[in-house]
Amino acid sequence: MGGTPVTIDFAPFLQAADLLYEGPWVAERYAAIEGLMQKTPEVIHPVTRSIIEKATQFTAVQTFQSIYKLRGLKHITDSILSTVDFILTPTASTIYKINDVDQDPIRLNSLLGYYTNYVNLLDYSAIAIPAGNFSNGLPFSVSLVANKFTDRYLIKMSRRILSESGLRMASTGFYWLADSLPLPRPATDRIKLMVCGAHMTGMALNQQLLDLDAELVDATTTAPNYRLYALAGGPPFRPGLIRDEDSGNRIAVEVWSIAINQLGKFLAGIPAPLGLGKVQLADGSLVIGFICEPYVIDSATDITAYGGWKNYLVSAKRQ
Repeated sequence: MGGTPVTIDFAPFLQAADLLYEGPWVAERYAAIEGLMQKTPEVIHPVTRSIIEKATQFTAVQTFQSIYKLRGLKHITDSILSTVDFILTPTASTIYKINDVDQDPIRLNSLLGYYTNYVNLLDYSAIAIPAGNFSNGLPFSVSLVANKFTDRYLIKMSRRILSESGLRMASTGFYWLADSLPLPRPATDRIKLMVCGAHMTGMALNQQLLDLDAELVDATTTAPNYRLYALAGGPPFRPGLIRDEDSGNRIAVEVWSIAINQLGKFLAGIPAPLGLGKVQLADGSLVIGFICEPYVIDSATDITAYGGWKNYLVSAKRQ
């Protein structure tokens, strides 16, 4: 398909995976069924119960230590992910017989998740697709893993892989349909774009981003030095984001990924007094995003106190 395979260091991903069963996150499971565990633990499968019972062994100090460890590992794995379009691994490296699992359920189930247990803890997206069979005839699959909010990208890539694989759909005898969608653009050809109003998910102009094959990357806030105004005019109604070092606040925003060669088309459709410039996010990074010329403040409504455009719209409907 024209891709270039790159070998990565999988160790930090595995270290994060170990925290799923060996770390304090098992306490979340315990909290969900605490009453059951305390009153009628015998109704829970013995293997499940033995895993969840470990939750009572962890202290608050150990929990914070594990949280810090996971954050450190995520910093490393995010850096690794930024160098590739996606990670490709087996979904499971083998298939065990039921008798084998019954004799050693915890260890073998953990091994079945060797390539996938890290995904939830590190907040990544993943998809598993058929990839032929083992030598013994049992089915085999592979997983594609990328950053959060890259679901549409992974789905399109998976469809392309399946359409070119020559595999049949299980026992139907049919081949996977050829995919007419263009191959997703490599991450290196894309740029992050911050939106704070009508282009956000579910809003009036979000379809403009989707039509340009943009993908949601993150839902976050700006740094605490911005003010948000409801601009006059509409529909569609729009906000204006203005930097204010003296009395600013954090404003809820979304960060999207868009192909560089589509950014000009998007910019051409932005009406005055809005434009694109550098906006500082909560983590201190600077991205291209919507900004507003300050001359419109006199005719606009300051909605900074709502913390974001969506909150303001909800409040306005209630009023």
